[in-house]
Amino acid sequence: MKKSYSYRDKKIMTMKIVTDMTGLSERRIRYYETKKLIFPARTPSGTRRYSFSDIETLMDIAEKIEEGVLTREIRDDFYKRRKGIRKASKRL
Repeated sequence: MKKSYSYRDKKIMTMKIVTDMTGLSERRIRYYETKKLIFPARTPSGTRRYSFSDIETLMDIAEKIEEGVLTREIRDDFYKRRKGIRKASKRL
C-alpha cells in the first residue's frame, strides 16, 4: 500500500520558487544540502525539487544560523527530532 503524503510533503517546487519564497540564495540552499540539513528530491535530469515542509525547514535553519547556532548543532538537533519521531511512531 502506498504511503499517503500531505501537500506539505510533495516535492514539486523548483529552486527558483524556493529562493523567491525564502529570500535565501541558491548557493546558501545548496550549502545546507551539503551539510545534510535539507534533502530535496531529484528529477531524472538532476533538478532539485522541494516541498512546503522543506521551505519551513530552510526558514528554521536560517533563523538558527542568524542566532549563531552552528550547522553541526542544527543537524544534530534535526537528527534527534527525527529519531524521536520514529521511536514514537513505532510505539503506536
